[in-house]
Amino acid sequence: MVSAARMETFLTVARQGSIRRAATQLHVTEAAVSAAVAHVEKQLGAKLVRKAGRGIALTEAGRVYAEYCRSILGLMKEAHAAVRQAEIGRLRIGVVATAGESVLLRPLAKFRNRYPDIELSLSIHPRDVLFVELQHHETDLVIAGRPPRDAGLVTRARRASQLVVVGAPDRYRDPLRSTWLLRGRGSGTRDATLALLDQLQITPPTLTLGSHGAVLAAAREGLGVTLIHNDAVEHHVESGALCVLPVDGTPLDRPWHAITTRTPTPTTLLFLAHIMDRAEVGEDAFHPG
Repeated sequence: MVSAARMETFLTVARQGSIRRAATQLHVTEAAVSAAVAHVEKQLGAKLVRKAGRGIALTEAGRVYAEYCRSILGLMKEAHAAVRQAEIGRLRIGVVATAGESVLLRPLAKFRNRYPDIELSLSIHPRDVLFVELQHHETDLVIAGRPPRDAGLVTRARRASQLVVVGAPDRYRDPLRSTWLLRGRGSGTRDATLALLDQLQITPPTLTLGSHGAVLAAAREGLGVTLIHNDAVEHHVESGALCVLPVDGTPLDRPWHAITTRTPTPTTLLFLAHIMDRAEVGEDAFHPG
């Protein structure tokens, strides 16, 4: 039976692509890491890694085993959290950038004040990465767009939101002929933008910027127009830095979803109850999913 510690070591090697970098991260010797990987291979009777240049790469068996390790280790941590009292547990939240900056922070701050003994962590990643982490039980709750249909995930709550097209005022009289600013791959808003352009049957110039913040700043500076959640631009529109542009097919209803696995921890359920408590979070409240 492979121990959790050796699984963790193997998974670190898989992520780092290097025995040396894995040893540095784990604060152990390279010999110890190599021995742990060799022990796992012996236990399984399968070759998991191979040399690749100056580092290592996973074999097909290694890739399969790494996925199982992620789920097993995630479930073990989730099991530990599940038996603790909700008010002193741990909560790992994953969000897409727009939700992290524009939707979650106020409710999260109130939750922390309400339950100061809960260990909180917040990670911001593209939607696709978040759903994979949730499936592997590496995150307790995700706030993003709608999850994939066959992912085995459950939408517990929703909050209304719309995607609108915005640009600098008096700059874009015809947004269909303007440059469209896109987020990086894995972004749900990027996918929605490309689908909208297909629907409009136009192929305008595009400019891909890696982050939500970069896209928003570029739009304010007049580099192009962008499709974005109204939550993210509300105060920019009110101040006159941006304006909502009329484009056929918009606004698009794209509610935020609070998503968990089928077995949420007590602390996760406590947070869900909090964000649906209008008396506590006001207009930021979610509604039961």
